[in-house]
Amino acid sequence: MICSSSVHPFATPDCDSCPKMRLMPAPQALADAPNLPKPRVITTEPRLSDKVFRAVVTAGGLSSLVILGLIAVFLAYQGFEILVTEGLDFFTSSKWEVITDEYGDVVSYEFGLAAMLVGTMLCALVAVFVAIPVSVASALFLSFYVRGKLKAILIGSVDLMAAFPSILFGFWGFFVLMPRAEYWAMLINKYLGWIPLFAVDERVFTRSPFLAGLVLAVMIIPITTSVAREVFDQTPLDRVQAAYALGATKWAMIKAVALPYGRGGVVGGAMLGLGRAMGETVAVYTVLNIVYDINWQILFGAGGNIASLILLKFGEARPLEVQALMAAGLALFLLTLLVNFIADFIVKKSGKKGR
Repeated sequence: MICSSSVHPFATPDCDSCPKMRLMPAPQALADAPNLPKPRVITTEPRLSDKVFRAVVTAGGLSSLVILGLIAVFLAYQGFEILVTEGLDFFTSSKWEVITDEYGDVVSYEFGLAAMLVGTMLCALVAVFVAIPVSVASALFLSFYVRGKLKAILIGSVDLMAAFPSILFGFWGFFVLMPRAEYWAMLINKYLGWIPLFAVDERVFTRSPFLAGLVLAVMIIPITTSVAREVFDQTPLDRVQAAYALGATKWAMIKAVALPYGRGGVVGGAMLGLGRAMGETVAVYTVLNIVYDINWQILFGAGGNIASLILLKFGEARPLEVQALMAAGLALFLLTLLVNFIADFIVKKSGKKGR
């Protein structure tokens, strides 16, 4: 009961004699209150903006998978005949030749990818072995030692280097790095030549997998550095402050906190750089002798990789050889995909240990 009198704003048993007293149902009284908000409707139905955002993100993710699948299907379709004809010899032999008669018809052919597979792995491993220490040191310096405007300038420079065209690295490696790297290769052979990997049967050090690996290392250092720096910047501040509170120096804090926490990012950046090194074309073609023989000697001036083989042969290839190059592209595609899967697995494992 609610009283309409200003003297008696609320009804009480003593107000029965009040002439202004009237009975009003409680729900009706609440409805007539002018300042009460409308009841909120609780629902699990997403808003239109959420639906649009979800649709855009889903379409973008699925489109990348569809494009990768279409690339794999196209390469497999184009190279299917060669893969069936050559069988396992396509991956185990090193001979690559097409013999034609005087009329230009193909008489015989043999396609083998073993030498290029070995060269691809050698160049990529040299690049990763050289790039990882430099990248980790650069990322730690940018995250924990440099501050202010200088840090912003250095980060921008590193990110800009990651966008440089590969042909520029190839020219730089050919004209600037090659004369110096040849001398470094001679020193390595002199002091470590007893190791089969650094032995050289003939003293030919120019345009070797070692030189190609150095050029690739310079190319992937910005990528690996950027990924590692992003992870190091996310190191929990409470752990850093706890290490300092216990009397640790900055380097002790880095070893005890930053490196274990950022292990997954370092591995992920290294594997991402390895994937780019395996698929690099122009830079390797510029500084490496393409030889169709398996060469396990890093310092010897002979080798090649799958991408440079495709670049070398595609311009003058006949239809049959184009199919073989498509099969080689499929092999490189699957090899890179395998490396990415391994990288994802390693990042997950090392990330759990780093927490």
